[in-house]
Amino acid sequence: MSFALRSLRSSHSRLAIAARQLHSTPCRAEQFLNASPETFNKIALNEAVKDRVVLVDFYADWCNPCKMLSPILEGIAEDPSSKTGSGASIDLVTVNVDEQGELSGNYSVTSLPTVIVFKGGKRVDGFVGALNPAGVKKFLEKL
Repeated sequence: MSFALRSLRSSHSRLAIAARQLHSTPCRAEQFLNASPETFNKIALNEAVKDRVVLVDFYADWCNPCKMLSPILEGIAEDPSSKTGSGASIDLVTVNVDEQGELSGNYSVTSLPTVIVFKGGKRVDGFVGALNPAGVKKFLEKL
């Protein structure tokens, strides 16, 4: 076999192997825990991001319902297969109301936990109070 044919065959084999090794994984959601106002503004109010929703969890360390809801939301954000009903990926921002009182006041947070949903930098939905995992999934399905 000529040198040209051997090199052509070997480069073709390398391409076939490389093509087989490539695979796609879902984009992992991001979590921004104990966000500052700057982080909140950068993530939740980002008008350029239209294919993701941002769940903003307003909580306090002393709030027992918050302690039940926060791990559920974190689990959803960690799972790359978690999507909204429209197929959008989900990011999570948590805001401690005791540390960020002005920020929680800007969004009229009067009860805890409060979850506000942003998409494309705009407030689109939310809920107040702790939901169980099935309730959170049902809420996300309508987004």
